[in-house]
Amino acid sequence: MMNTPAPGHVLRPAPTKTEWHNSRLGRYLSKIEERTDQHFDTYEDAWRWSTTDLQGFWESICDEFGVIAHTPHSAVLADPTMPGAQWFPGTTLNYAEHILRELSARPDRVMVLSRSQTTGNVEWTGARLIAEIGRIQSGLRRLGIGRGDRVVGYLPNVPEAVAAYLATSAVGAVWSGVPPEMGASAALQRISQLDPSLVISVDGYRWGDKNIGLEADLMEISAALPDSTMVLLPYLDADATIPDNFISYSEFTAEDGPVTTDPVPFGHPLVVLFSSGTTGRPKAIVHCHGGFLLEHYKMLGLHQDFTADDIAFYYTTTGWVVWNLMVSSLLLGTAIVLVDGDPAWPALDGPWSQWAIAAETGATFLGTGAAYLTRWAHSGLRPADQWDLPNLRLIMSSGSALAADASGWIYTAVNNDLLLLSSSGGTDVGTGFIGGCPLVAVYAGEMSCRPLGVDVDALDPHGVPVQGVPGELVVRQPMPSMPVFFWGDEDFARYRASYFDVYPNQWRHGDWLIHTERDTWVITGRSDATLNRGGVRLGTAEFYAVLDSEPDITDSIVLHFEDEAGMGALVLAVELAATSAVEPEQVHHEVRRTLRTRLSPRHAPDHVVIVPSIPRNRTGKRLELPLKRIVKGESISDALDLGVVVSPEHVSETASLIRRALNGAPTGA
Repeated sequence: MMNTPAPGHVLRPAPTKTEWHNSRLGRYLSKIEERTDQHFDTYEDAWRWSTTDLQGFWESICDEFGVIAHTPHSAVLADPTMPGAQWFPGTTLNYAEHILRELSARPDRVMVLSRSQTTGNVEWTGARLIAEIGRIQSGLRRLGIGRGDRVVGYLPNVPEAVAAYLATSAVGAVWSGVPPEMGASAALQRISQLDPSLVISVDGYRWGDKNIGLEADLMEISAALPDSTMVLLPYLDADATIPDNFISYSEFTAEDGPVTTDPVPFGHPLVVLFSSGTTGRPKAIVHCHGGFLLEHYKMLGLHQDFTADDIAFYYTTTGWVVWNLMVSSLLLGTAIVLVDGDPAWPALDGPWSQWAIAAETGATFLGTGAAYLTRWAHSGLRPADQWDLPNLRLIMSSGSALAADASGWIYTAVNNDLLLLSSSGGTDVGTGFIGGCPLVAVYAGEMSCRPLGVDVDALDPHGVPVQGVPGELVVRQPMPSMPVFFWGDEDFARYRASYFDVYPNQWRHGDWLIHTERDTWVITGRSDATLNRGGVRLGTAEFYAVLDSEPDITDSIVLHFEDEAGMGALVLAVELAATSAVEPEQVHHEVRRTLRTRLSPRHAPDHVVIVPSIPRNRTGKRLELPLKRIVKGESISDALDLGVVVSPEHVSETASLIRRALNGAPTGA
């Protein structure tokens, strides 16, 4: 049984001001104090300075990390208007050049540690990665690919994907990663928007004990992209036959060549990331060289305290923004761990567990999803007892809110002295809006601080900041890593509709959050999924924080169906644990009693429905709104892209069971 700390309980105290020098962030702020008339008694003082003097702050980041500018800038922020803020006009630089600088300084150090269920262990030194980048660049040159051309990697999380991303960005071309677990239809929804010059793919991959071949998907993709050069990397089968309309990766990379970098304007496109696409055509979000460079230096170098002595293990796929953060760890000389495979095979605590890999690789940092941490916490797993993790000093949780019990478990079952960075951000900005840092306390169930340079707040419907009650997450001033545009959205219409349709000149992200009296933050759910029960707003995260700790419930999702009276019907769908001994007829009573007791009578659902699985996307987010639309009668194909759903085969049955409950039919609960 877990000893669950109360929300707001201190899990790790803040360092004293005299201890700030133990982190790069503390040393950086001391330098700012020496150079200016600023004085920071607390981290919040430093955050306030960084958002009051945006230009001075971002210029100091360039100085702190030695940003290589080939031409000078005429201003830091020439135009603060959102969207379309103009950062560092006049300057030219290259994102990849800064990583190559670190690799060149460490030619013999292992910088990429790859663990794959398909190919086993592969490790590349700095020199080996540079050589692969050079060979890929030679292939790009032969194809005439350069500044502005698009290159897509339909690739798993393997070293070749890292090399291709860096080679592409070095020549000024634009990279986009699409993981191969997306089938052809979902992949083409993304790839076809870009009209790529080149697509690099694998023949298949292994997931646990299953071989997943991609031959049919690749034929469909290549047929839909007749003007794209297709390169095939044999991965599942080293002797795979190369189709006639493909060239082999070995042929593409046959020639050694020098690694060169093309200095591009600050806002030149670096990478296209795609939104989840759960409710429509995925947004093709374009991020730039300068924005990712500065933001990732700040986030990784200051907030995550990465150094050249670190080994960073992010559990991610190539299509998630976390993958780009992982690659950016190389900016600090930090080695990276790549994993491709099922982390629960053959068991939750088996050799492919994230904890086992962290121990085997000597990782100092683990970046993982809150859903994984919650699952481990409720399973009774104690990593400190099972694996040797002396180097692990940082854990980052992302993807969804991390409840108090799971955050407390980290400090009792893993290490009571590590730094937990519970964060919330997005593909949209390539970083976090809320997170942690070495200079503040860690509280159970709360996110520790606003990152430097991120002017985030919680607003009421009238645009007034609120504290202690839920408000809309907004960013009041521009960030360098905000998208430069959406691909194909020349007039910014979709961009404006996505973020600027509620609060003029302020970015509204769509999350509902609470700013606490401790200057910490709690995400309570998507604002468009927030439940309005008789005029009282209920955040979905409140339900999940309670239900995730119930041993008989594996997963859950809460939906509210409105009516004219204002109360509507509150439906809770639950997936029972395989080991659960509870009788189905007891579930409704027990869940209602638990929520009424631990939250309030308004939280007690009208219907509790047992379903085969809860729909989530591949980053772990519950798909509340698409499921609600399907229950209300919208077709699955219109409401949801099944290609991004973890268990697509159960969506129809889950929706049908909820619909039956709303119509008064028995559902087994």
